[in-house]
Amino acid sequence: MKKAILCSLALFSLLTILTAQEKLTTFKDLDVFKIQYASDPQIAPDGDQIVYRRTGFDIMHDKSVGNLWILQADGTAHRKLTAREASESQPRWSPNGDRIAFVSSTDQGAEIFMYWVQTGQYARISQLERSPTSLTWSSDGTQLAFTMLVPQKPVVLAKLPQKPKGAKWAEKPRITNQLKHEADGRGHLEPGFSHIFVIPASGGSPRQITGGNFNHRSGLSWSPDGKHILFSANRNEDWEHDFRNSELYKVSVTEGTITTLTDRNGPDYAAVFSPDGNKIAYLGYDDKVQAYQLNQLYLMNSDGADKKVIQVALDRNLSNLQWDAKGNGLYFTYDDQGNSKIGYTDLDGKVTKLANNLGGTSIGRPYAGGSYSVSKKGTIIYTHTRPEYPADIALLKPKQKTPKLLTRLNDHWLSHRTLGKVEEVWYASSIDGRKIQGWLIKPPNYDATKAYPLLVENHGGPILNYGDRFSAELQLYAAAGYLVFYPNPRGSTSYGEEFGNLLYNNYPGEDYNDVMDGVDYLIKTGIADKEELYVTGGSAGGIMTAWIIGKNNRFKAAVVAKPVMNWISKTLVADNYYGYANYRYPGQPWENMETYWKFSPISLVGNIETPTMVMVGMNDLRTPPSEAKQLYHALKLRKIETVLVEIPGASHGIAKRPSQLITKVAHTLAWFDKYQKKTKE
Repeated sequence: MKKAILCSLALFSLLTILTAQEKLTTFKDLDVFKIQYASDPQIAPDGDQIVYRRTGFDIMHDKSVGNLWILQADGTAHRKLTAREASESQPRWSPNGDRIAFVSSTDQGAEIFMYWVQTGQYARISQLERSPTSLTWSSDGTQLAFTMLVPQKPVVLAKLPQKPKGAKWAEKPRITNQLKHEADGRGHLEPGFSHIFVIPASGGSPRQITGGNFNHRSGLSWSPDGKHILFSANRNEDWEHDFRNSELYKVSVTEGTITTLTDRNGPDYAAVFSPDGNKIAYLGYDDKVQAYQLNQLYLMNSDGADKKVIQVALDRNLSNLQWDAKGNGLYFTYDDQGNSKIGYTDLDGKVTKLANNLGGTSIGRPYAGGSYSVSKKGTIIYTHTRPEYPADIALLKPKQKTPKLLTRLNDHWLSHRTLGKVEEVWYASSIDGRKIQGWLIKPPNYDATKAYPLLVENHGGPILNYGDRFSAELQLYAAAGYLVFYPNPRGSTSYGEEFGNLLYNNYPGEDYNDVMDGVDYLIKTGIADKEELYVTGGSAGGIMTAWIIGKNNRFKAAVVAKPVMNWISKTLVADNYYGYANYRYPGQPWENMETYWKFSPISLVGNIETPTMVMVGMNDLRTPPSEAKQLYHALKLRKIETVLVEIPGASHGIAKRPSQLITKVAHTLAWFDKYQKKTKE
């Protein structure tokens, strides 16, 4: 009997294990709607509580939905901040931690709300004409500052006759005389300028404290005495054409008097008052007219005098400055070798790395991102990610080495999925021997004895970086049975200024060789099959994909997403048309057509033999559909296998809506699978 019982128990255990294994499935397309992630975490001044924005996806309305949640610093009492079902964002603790100001949507538009921590009550305290941004508390907790668009009347050139009552005439023409008149994802920009406002924390009418036909969209920093607000803008006479420049200013809260604190050829920004108000820390650089330029950390007196560079011992770009409570140094974030980090520097430039794996808010592809905040005692709260999960909330106390994850927003369903394993890859460039970094995702349940097709995914930018972060798109490719290789070729950020600037007047260039060297490395090591290669990428990744198939015919199929095919036409049509001359190529297109054409992928279209899908959002203003159509039409004329996929309603961020992310991946896989099947046959 005892033996029978033991056998039954063993059989039950085996069945339990097998059942558990059966429940583990690969990442599926509809899983995209299950994803939730944390952003903008704000820790209370005393470090006891954290409020953050929790974002998920509404499958019925095909959009992201973000609400504010609050929890204790030990991870307990995790709950929704309010009973509102509207969008909520920009949570900011009052200086003494008794209130949380935030922005939320209403039927009349976005408004400022106040939440009282002790009672849990909340109320709207504003009635605004437009959406507020850069919400910031005064040091005494009596006022809030924010920026907001102040609209102007549109340009009118001709007086048109009044239409008869009830008549249905065509819409009036849209007229602009601005250099920047549209923006991808936003469309035509409403005429007007962004200004700084203050409003009582108890509610009331906002008061505009800046004026003039200048934009004031930066973050804000109150002086400790509450008399001034520090901001970055360009109030120069030729600000519209001098668009790369910005200066630091402070405005008197009571009088509206503006004092200019910096004056040089280059951007100055991200300024913050020291806790005692005597110093200002900020970021900036002297514009050397390069493709990529690292900023420097500066310190000056509150009146703009005695400017000096803090010689930070770090060849990386800094961002998100925050003083420590005693004014002895500053916290900041930076990217290093494809991983986002939080660091600290004293005023002598001695750097200490505090935390890794910041990010997880770029759900589609593994780009950098994320945010953090610090309590008065130095406890850091930040968005933490790994390839296995998007952003959760992590807490790191002073002198601790390992953070504590306070949330696990996706464990309830991701624990039932088998994801592709992400592995770091380093290899040497055939051009100059530089070390190039990339990552390889192996299909779930990878079997080293089997052959898998290799899918190369090129990142955008090109002055950006991929890293060891969660990516829904790349996991879907891996789940479909592909080895997914995503490299950071030269020109990528997080490897220093010299590496990032290698594309200056040379793009696309040897970054092509860096990508192909990675492919050859994987083939040489036996991981990849040289007969089963596929390539894709979007934006700058689309440029690289088009360049690759124009340079060689090694890939079975390609998907070129939202590319630039012709630098001459792109430069003069895109929403950022004014920003390319000299920083990308010497001169304007009409001054240097030979160079612009030389680096245009359309110049190589006569070499392409690879079956190619071309994909673009129909509302894309950054790489307009006309660019994608140039490739498609050329391939059709040459009788190369091709298809054009246009995504209705999509801007440059094709995958902004969950269904569009799914559509992008599904069509890419369908195209690749079509040629993989031909190979198998």
